[in-house]
Amino acid sequence: MIIKDQLQRDVHLGDNLQRIVSLVPSQTELLYDLGLENEIGGITKFCIHPNHLRKNTRIVGGTKQVHFDRIRDLKPDIILCNKEENTKEMVKELEKIAPVHVSDIKTFEDSLELIDQYGRIFNREHLTFRFIEDLKSAKENFQKTLKEGRNLKVAYFIWRDPWMLAGSGTFIDTLLKINKLENVIQANRSRYPTIDLKDLESLRPDVVLLSSEPFPFREKHKKEISKHFEGKIQLVDGEYFSWYGSRLLPAFDYFRKFQMKLSSLR
Repeated sequence: MIIKDQLQRDVHLGDNLQRIVSLVPSQTELLYDLGLENEIGGITKFCIHPNHLRKNTRIVGGTKQVHFDRIRDLKPDIILCNKEENTKEMVKELEKIAPVHVSDIKTFEDSLELIDQYGRIFNREHLTFRFIEDLKSAKENFQKTLKEGRNLKVAYFIWRDPWMLAGSGTFIDTLLKINKLENVIQANRSRYPTIDLKDLESLRPDVVLLSSEPFPFREKHKKEISKHFEGKIQLVDGEYFSWYGSRLLPAFDYFRKFQMKLSSLR
């Protein structure tokens, strides 16, 4: 079987994929929810859902650096990567071991496309069709609950030292838009620009969002930012704002609660 991944690369696959290495946490969770737990041979140390998977599966490294020898020993039939999570150099080296499928997720539709591709690759079309329909429905129903009014402007922090924001053209930006939030970082900036906190006020956000990942922001960091910003600062669960695949289903329930916290600002 030949399938084009989301970088439009031809990936040549065998008919019976019994051993998978996944180097992307959200994709690992999707595989599990598609009933492929027994086929997952290797994962990263950041693949935390479901929790028990790390106890029973070979850890082959992180998302930026892996132990190629461990992956080689697993003799995988396919290796799953992501353009943003993994590096081009890694993919080139991994292709010497097994076929590599690379995802590229910027939009909600990209996530649906990946689910559809996995359905075809792993013979799970009956499950992925239902997943896709449920996700479309969940998104539509959530957006119907959003009240009319101006879109709040937000600055979404993902890192400290240096302070780094999620910009436009990212999956985070897509989910902000689904929540009727306007990202203060527009297309003329990089995807993940750094910022000096003293310049934060000039971006004029209505609210600052501090993500739980990849940097684990806590209450103490709110105090740090409040020295430079007088507006509302909110801690958010980064998994629901950046993970795609099956994590999107519970994300819409989380967004409903999140919107209640923001309702007083609109």
